[in-house]
This record gives sequence, structure tokens and C-alpha cells, in this order.
Amino acid sequence: MLYQYSRPLLPKMHYVRPFTVMQLDMLRHQAVNIVALRLGRAEPPLRKEVVEYMSDVDAHLWSMRRSKANFFRLMTILSGFFAAGKWFGDICMWKNPITTVLVHVLYLMLACFPELILPTVFLYMFLIGIWNYRYRPRYPPHMNTKISQAEVVHPDELDEEFDTFPSSRSPELVRMRYDRLRSVAGRIQTVVGDIATQGERFQALLSWRDPRATAIFVIFCLVTALVLFVTPFQVITALAGFYMMRHPRFRYRTPSVPINFFRRLPARTDSML
Repeated sequence: MLYQYSRPLLPKMHYVRPFTVMQLDMLRHQAVNIVALRLGRAEPPLRKEVVEYMSDVDAHLWSMRRSKANFFRLMTILSGFFAAGKWFGDICMWKNPITTVLVHVLYLMLACFPELILPTVFLYMFLIGIWNYRYRPRYPPHMNTKISQAEVVHPDELDEEFDTFPSSRSPELVRMRYDRLRSVAGRIQTVVGDIATQGERFQALLSWRDPRATAIFVIFCLVTALVLFVTPFQVITALAGFYMMRHPRFRYRTPSVPINFFRRLPARTDSML
């Protein structure tokens, strides 16, 4: 049984000569038809629509309910990172001085003995796994209406999900849904544009699009390389960590110099129509 976890999910030929996306869709459609034909002859017969729904045939079609469910699933995954970031922010702001001092001591120990970092990480994950054993699931997984956002779904969103493709609803209703989709896509478009802007600013560090900024960054890299060459790595790591966790008395409310420098780097937003 444990050996099954190391085996590939699909036959070997699938990885030697993989199918294209179109071929996979055709095979999935044929498999659904075969299963629906077999179950349609059973007693009592099962309709084809039920088999298609259980097989997620229309998973590639737009659904506001499914989009919200996937978004909240992603937020659940990232909630641990957000909690860790908030905890580290409290450490840096000295909300609990005792905890902050203990973190300083632990960080100094790991900086002086970097060979303890990986053992500490794996030991920490081991302890988390042992602790979560008490709260392990006792029953098999089931259909969860809360995760699927089925309990709070709007009737119009549910009607849109069960609509045919192409749509068979009235033009006024299709126009209203189109405007709603445009508003959602506009937010996604803004987020994608912001991510692209940050990436272009990283590229502008060495592209000489802004000669003064690139010259400053190149000189900074040269000085940093010389400092790192003559200074032990443990000292640099300890000083950087202590600087990040410094007391709020030594902090300023204005953005730091590296952030101001990065935000002034050029991007292609002004060149777009």
C-alpha cells in the first residue's frame, strides 16, 4: 500500500507519448458517454445529465459560484502565510517584548550555526504533524456545501451555472450577466497589471532604461559584493535580522529608501494605450 504512493498516477505510455489537451477532452467526453450509457441501462436508470455533472464535464465553463469557492480555497491555503506575516510584524513592532527577545536569541543561534536550520525546520514540521494527529479527520470526505458556496449562492448565479452554451436566456439577462463579468474581470485585470508593473521594475534595474537608477544599483551591487567578500556571512545575516526586528523607536513611518528607489523605477504602464 505504501509503495502505491511512489507510483505514477497514469500508465507509463502517457508520459512517454503524452496526449494533447484536445485529445484529453475528446477521451474524457467519450468516457462520460460510455459511463452514462451503462448507467442508463441500470435499474433504476441514471440520466446522462447526472453523470456529466458528477464527472465535472462543464468544469471549464464560467461559474461565479465555483470561482468564489476556488478563491476562498486559495485564501484558506494562504491564511497560514498571512498569519505568519502578522506574527512576524508583531515581533518587529515589539508587541510582546518577551517573545521578541526569544526570537532574537533563536535567530542569533541559527545565524551562528546555520547547519541547524534544516534540522530545526524538519523537526518543527514533525512536531506539527504529531500535534495535528489529535485533530485528524474521523470520517471519509463528503460533499461540503459550505466549501462549494452552495449555501450562499445567489439564484441568478445558480441559473447562470446551469445555463446552456451558448446561452438560451433573454438578451437583457445576458447583458446583465455580461456587465457583472466585466466588473469581476476588471479587478483581475488590475491585479495582473500591478504584478506586471513590479516585474518590469525588477527588469529596469539592469536595463539602463533609467541610467541614473541603473548606475546607482550597479555601484550598490559592487560595494555589496566587496563587503560580503570580506565580512563573515554569519555577521551579515545577524545584522540584517536585528535591523529588521529593531525597536519601533528606531523606525520611521515613511517608506524606506529601498522601497522609494524601487517605486521610482520605470515601467511600461505609461507606454500602454
